Amino acid sequence: MTQLKKKRKSVRMRGHGMGSYGWGARKKHISSGNKGGKGMSGTGKMAGHKKTYVMRLYGTEYFGKQGHTSRATEHRINNVINVSEIERDIETLKHKYGNKEGVLEMKEFKILGDGEIKIKVTIKALAASKSAIAKIQAAGGKVTVKEIAEKPVFVAKPMAGGKKSHKTAAVLAIGKK
Repeated sequence: MTQLKKKRKSVRMRGHGMGSYGWGARKKHISSGNKGGKGMSGTGKMAGHKKTYVMRLYGTEYFGKQGHTSRATEHRINNVINVSEIERDIETLKHKYGNKEGVLEMKEFKILGDGEIKIKVTIKALAASKSAIAKIQAAGGKVTVKEIAEKPVFVAKPMAGGKKSHKTAAVLAIGKK
């Protein structure tokens, strides 16, 4: 038996696809994967490898937490203003919220009593604290507060089988008529 001489690797590995999984160097087969993905892929989580691209398009606010409130736990946002701010910015408030009678119609605001007020002003507001009303009335002004209807009360109504169904007091009252 004759023994065959094994060729060296440098002699055998020549030509396209020899020992390189089919495409040679990675840069030679440019596809979407080699570019870092198509479109916005590679921009998630901690910015991936397209951070400068995304920052140029959307600015720095694209990354990080900007806050999240689920629909089930939406928070009520109250616009509040103090009596001292009303006195300080009265001209701007008249221009923005004033009507022909000289009444400030600040229907989405709650008036708070921090500070002092010396000017006579009439305000229509969503709500006002007791101290704010007292300070405005002491200066000769008037505060009209919007009346808010009470929320319906939930009452447990027993059902067949021992289960409970929650219905509002308003629904129960309608059913009695």
